[in-house]
Amino acid sequence: MLINLIRTIQGYLKIRITGYSPERFLNLCKHKKIQIWGLESCGNAYEMYMKVSGFRKLKPIIKKTQTKVTIIERFGLPFFFQKYRKRKFFFASCVLAAVLIYFLTFFIWNIEITGNLSITDDVIFEFLESKDIRHGMLKHKVDCNQMVKDIRKNFDEIVWVSVSQDGTELTIEVKENTDTFEVSELDKEPSDIFATKDGIIVNIITRNGVPQVSVGDTVKAGDLLVSGTIDVMNDSGEVTMQKYVTSDADVWAETSYFYEDELNASYQQKEYTGKEYPLWQLKVGNHLFRLGYYKGSETKVEQHTKETQMKVKENFYLPVWFGAIKIKEYNFTEQVYSKEEKTQILTEKFERFCRELEEQNVIILEKNLNITHTAKKSTATGSIKLQEPIGENRKIIDLSSEPMVEYNGL
Repeated sequence: MLINLIRTIQGYLKIRITGYSPERFLNLCKHKKIQIWGLESCGNAYEMYMKVSGFRKLKPIIKKTQTKVTIIERFGLPFFFQKYRKRKFFFASCVLAAVLIYFLTFFIWNIEITGNLSITDDVIFEFLESKDIRHGMLKHKVDCNQMVKDIRKNFDEIVWVSVSQDGTELTIEVKENTDTFEVSELDKEPSDIFATKDGIIVNIITRNGVPQVSVGDTVKAGDLLVSGTIDVMNDSGEVTMQKYVTSDADVWAETSYFYEDELNASYQQKEYTGKEYPLWQLKVGNHLFRLGYYKGSETKVEQHTKETQMKVKENFYLPVWFGAIKIKEYNFTEQVYSKEEKTQILTEKFERFCRELEEQNVIILEKNLNITHTAKKSTATGSIKLQEPIGENRKIIDLSSEPMVEYNGL
């Protein structure tokens, strides 16, 4: 492999030897240490490969052996440059392109973020921008260890960060703690539990505090369900002091929800005219160039863009993006729903609403839907009976000035 590369750089020839004594020619080449390879017999002649430097030494050998040498083919860079010697601009452009690509290797042209679920890419990119981490920055200014510390410090949801640099790509891998939960200041302070909705109590499990309602009781929004005030009594049954705790209980009630939705009898239907206009765009750094022409029209249009960043191999990204744009014309036409379509749409929306309720830790016991149609619109009304938690902690404002200690008796 290396020998072939050297021969290509130096240049070599394929020649044919004819005459009275080609064998003597070969012996003299060996004696003069002229390298030949690929020797083949072709009838009364021989064909072989030889370096250009060796070919220049053949004149006395040819005269001595009375042979004839014919050049069949020329190989290597010297002949390539000689053939295209008038195309100086082409070679200069190749050299300039190579220098430019080498220069671009000193920058970061792609930042890849993986593993984030609740935190969007835009939020992380905005934070990186505040730390002067952006596309087009010099690679030697990237401090991976410091980036890991900054991300961990700024985002409490992230429990693990890895930052690596490969070529012109900067990869940030994160892992979020999906099991974390926030303990509010309210949970640390004495509090009562109040009802957030009207309903009938179906289940109550009290872990801390004094329950004020029982199963079967009817409550209204704002009623006290569990008290965080505990009376401490002596042996005589007298209240000696009050103790305040953070109420903790699961209170489930049977509640009802009224549902209502409307649907107009007509709607706007998008219809494409069939006219499409392809455009192309080239983005170099922050400069955008568009190729193609669209003069615009009175109809509405939608634009679809597909953009690809140029890269060499896997991780060598360049600040060049190619994009294909397709502009499609359309108009709106007014359409009218049939009665069956209106019924189906309103029913599906009602079922979707019920599924969303079930995802919020509730149990649907019963649901009813009634749909009425008029010339202009259709109305869906319904009722949903369900079981759901209705307790909400509220801080106890009026606390006794006495110390919160338990009475142990005499």
